[in-house]
Amino acid sequence: MNYQQTLDYMYARLPMFQRIGSAAYKANLDNTIALCELLDNPERNFKSIHIAGTNGKGSTSHFLASVLQCAGYKTGLYTSPHLKDFRERIKINGVMISEVAVTSFVEQHIVPAVDNKLELSFFEMTVGMAFDYFAKEQVDIAIIETGLGGRLDSTNVITPELSIITNISFDHTALLGNTLEAIATEKAGIIKQGIPMVVGEKQEETKHVFNNKCIEKNALLIFADEYYRVKNLNYKNTDRLLLSMDIYRKSTVLLTEVESELLGFYQQKNIPTVIAAVEELRKKDFYITETSVRNGIKNVVAKTGLLGRWQILGQQPLVIADTGHNEAGIKEVLAQIKTTQHKQLHFVIGMVNDKDITTILGLLPKDAIYYFSKATIPRALDENELAKQAAAFNLKGETYTTVPAALAAATRNAGKDDLVFVGGSTFTVAEVL
Repeated sequence: MNYQQTLDYMYARLPMFQRIGSAAYKANLDNTIALCELLDNPERNFKSIHIAGTNGKGSTSHFLASVLQCAGYKTGLYTSPHLKDFRERIKINGVMISEVAVTSFVEQHIVPAVDNKLELSFFEMTVGMAFDYFAKEQVDIAIIETGLGGRLDSTNVITPELSIITNISFDHTALLGNTLEAIATEKAGIIKQGIPMVVGEKQEETKHVFNNKCIEKNALLIFADEYYRVKNLNYKNTDRLLLSMDIYRKSTVLLTEVESELLGFYQQKNIPTVIAAVEELRKKDFYITETSVRNGIKNVVAKTGLLGRWQILGQQPLVIADTGHNEAGIKEVLAQIKTTQHKQLHFVIGMVNDKDITTILGLLPKDAIYYFSKATIPRALDENELAKQAAAFNLKGETYTTVPAALAAATRNAGKDDLVFVGGSTFTVAEVL
């Protein structure tokens, strides 16, 4: 098989949650364990950091990878979903896995496993591929981001140096539970015996879940926002976010000001989480200077290739894309839109068909002009149905059969002082990058 044939095989033969939704979800780790055993358990042959959470785990993963790269460590990074190229999911020092390595792994391991009735999901397969690649390439450490949840996530077969949960909000409630406590319980499933746990945000509804689980597992619990908090943030030359921080407790990491290539104001929650994580890694004899932390945060896009976080795609009109897609993520995005100078908001939006979107639609501004569209995946909500549901919230606009067509219309209609925003789902953003 060539690379394209390999991708076609994976998409056709292996259920993919991002494409088909909950039908691809496995309520146990049996397949992952079986695949890892076939691969001689590569997950045991490299150090790792495990990251879960509702929002921010992707940014946090990339920040940490960038910091560790700046500190001189050969750093693996496993994240999902990808935006443009499948290989974005698996990187070492910011370089994607090669097409040859993907094809070789599938031919040598996945095809025989599937032929022998191991019914792997797409995600299970990619986890196995990442673990195998990181072990063979002898990374010093790998940042492993969960896909969905934590307890039953395919990545949850590792014993990391450090566990991180960024925050808890409502997302995938049909699978994870419809209360913050239930969702937190699923995420807390990544907490391991004796392994320190950093939680990005201390929330009244969920703090007891993490506290009880850490007591059960004899794991140190650190709430990052008890140590570090951003007191001020501004743009520096419009292309950098400048954050001033307060340190609330005695700390070995004394950064009081950092710059970030990621321009979303919500990074003020992720960066303190990263710095708290660095402090715990230092206790485990990782040599990470404050210069490495500063440079890693400052140059995260250049170091890791992260896309889709408050990403500026054009000027006059200003065009911005962001992958925030659940209630908490959309609230953050809308707050920043309000602070971004513009005359008229043009909102290119597409969503998925297996979520209750009414809460999100209720948050969206009624004075925006909407361009309802549909990403090219089976999970995408039909643009006409989206427009119909949006109309119930007095959100008005036209429908477009593709996201690029919607963006073209929005850009054409917008004045030079307007703002064109692209979002609603990761897949909508992927189609304009």
